[in-house]
Amino acid sequence: MKIIAVGMNYDQHNKELGHTLVNKEPVIFLKPDSALLKDGKPFFIPDFSKQVEYETELVVRINRLGKNIAPRFAHRYYDAITVGIDFTARDLQSDYRKEGLPWDLSKGFDNSAAIGKFVPIERFKNIQNLNFSLQIDGQLKQQGNTADMLFKIDEIISYVSQFITLKIGDLLFTGTPVGVGPVHIGEHLEGYIEEEKLLDFYIR
Repeated sequence: MKIIAVGMNYDQHNKELGHTLVNKEPVIFLKPDSALLKDGKPFFIPDFSKQVEYETELVVRINRLGKNIAPRFAHRYYDAITVGIDFTARDLQSDYRKEGLPWDLSKGFDNSAAIGKFVPIERFKNIQNLNFSLQIDGQLKQQGNTADMLFKIDEIISYVSQFITLKIGDLLFTGTPVGVGPVHIGEHLEGYIEEEKLLDFYIR
């Protein structure tokens, strides 16, 4: 499996990071399978970063092999969603960007893609109008709605499939809304879609 992620897919988040350009196409990056963190296992802050930040996202699970998928058929290629955290070593990312270098390592390090329990998409009337959120130690830290995506889920799947064959079990991180911030040792992270808690783990 592979982890495909979308950057800068919420306007307010782009503004909080100082991105003013309007993207004409989705910004895509990949995380290796070693980035996956699941089953409520703790996230250990790596020694190489002094500023690891959470980015709460809706995560889509691919359930069919697909290449060059038309947007009108894209909904057939996923069957479940959850909430996930795209952990980012922000200090490394900033340094790489200043030098004009790729920032893969700031996004793709081990355990940097936390995911919760998947739920079938049939449970929701419209996954393109869902609230999702993150609480840290019981306090609301980040919330968004999928209606605010600059590029919708089906558009992203169609776009990515032009370049990369989608396979069963692949995961798509669809972007984070405004409100990202640092994590600290001992914190308790809980992720929700609507009122249902799907993600629950600690920072070590």
